[in-house]
Amino acid sequence: MTSSEPVIPAPHSTGAGQELAQRIVHLAQVALSAPDLPSGIVPTLEALISDTAAVGSAYFHLEAQDLTFRVRAATGEMPATPAMQAIVTHGLPAGTPLLLALRDSRAPLYFADTAASPVTAGFPELGVASLAAAPVRAATGELLGAFLMHTFTPHGWQAHEQALFGSIGATLATLAGRLTAEQQAREAREAALRALGLALETRDRETLGHTDRVTDLALRMGRQLGWDPERLEALRWGAYLHDIGKIAVPDSVLLKRGALDAPERSEMQRHVTEGVRFAQALGFLPPQAMNVIRDHHERWDGAGYPHGAAGHAISEEGRVFALCDVFDALTSARPYKDAWTREAALAELRAQAGRHFDPALVSIFTGLIERGTCTPDPQDPEGAPHGLA
Repeated sequence: MTSSEPVIPAPHSTGAGQELAQRIVHLAQVALSAPDLPSGIVPTLEALISDTAAVGSAYFHLEAQDLTFRVRAATGEMPATPAMQAIVTHGLPAGTPLLLALRDSRAPLYFADTAASPVTAGFPELGVASLAAAPVRAATGELLGAFLMHTFTPHGWQAHEQALFGSIGATLATLAGRLTAEQQAREAREAALRALGLALETRDRETLGHTDRVTDLALRMGRQLGWDPERLEALRWGAYLHDIGKIAVPDSVLLKRGALDAPERSEMQRHVTEGVRFAQALGFLPPQAMNVIRDHHERWDGAGYPHGAAGHAISEEGRVFALCDVFDALTSARPYKDAWTREAALAELRAQAGRHFDPALVSIFTGLIERGTCTPDPQDPEGAPHGLA
């Protein structure tokens, strides 16, 4: 078939129809319970290859920054051509004829021979001889992505193949749309939280960069400890907001150049409880983020504030962040002190092990700093280790 119009599937036998329905339901359950796009999409792509003539399948997702559709998940055989490698590397431009056709289509498109349709121009050169493509849309109707499955020889897509592709394509479109919306909401929330943290730095110019530096240190430490992505996200949010309570501290105290007297010190320490109160009012911060805000001025020996917690009664997030916070403070210049060298700061952390800091965490942290490397950042596209110092 060369038309881009979908064909209505022919009736199945009772047994085959029931089996297909069960297959679709199972894949829908897997997809809709998935926490992210790859884990929801890959099982479905594998099913397309298993249950149809397709030899390969992929999901392309719109990257808004450059209006290019890039591969988010793929399985099976891909054409071993330079043109295909270029698409894997750089994506499909939004103006590709197939993507323009999907933008205007509510149904999947099927092409028995890509050489016979202008919509699939360029695909024969890739080594793709037949193609099925399903659009994925946002709630607004905008084209977010496309599911594709292909063969290397011309193939007329059969009714049962179209039924499977159309049904699970619709399910995965729902998943992709939901997860995209959730991702956009997370990114907006992330930006807002970081902006709140950076707002303090506009009051105290001497601390410019502190929020991003301690956040980076804390995340690297968390990765070294093997924390999962959800806990790392909470750690990052807590790091953004760790000093947010200083908004309630008067400039006369916050910006004072000399040592604080007892009443001023008490006023400054109040920023922790004010920060907790502010963070609780947000209503969505996870407990691990609250731990950072509440506990980062507690001490291992119980001499910290606001609660005088000691040892393992202090949350691990608070104990980790305290190290990062103090290290950055020591190695940063202030009007009342020069920046310490890395070696001097590490020596001070070791001297305070068992007093200010958890000794086990001091050993891990100082080792990371001295090596200058840590567990690779999974968000780094190069996957290279990062230096800590």
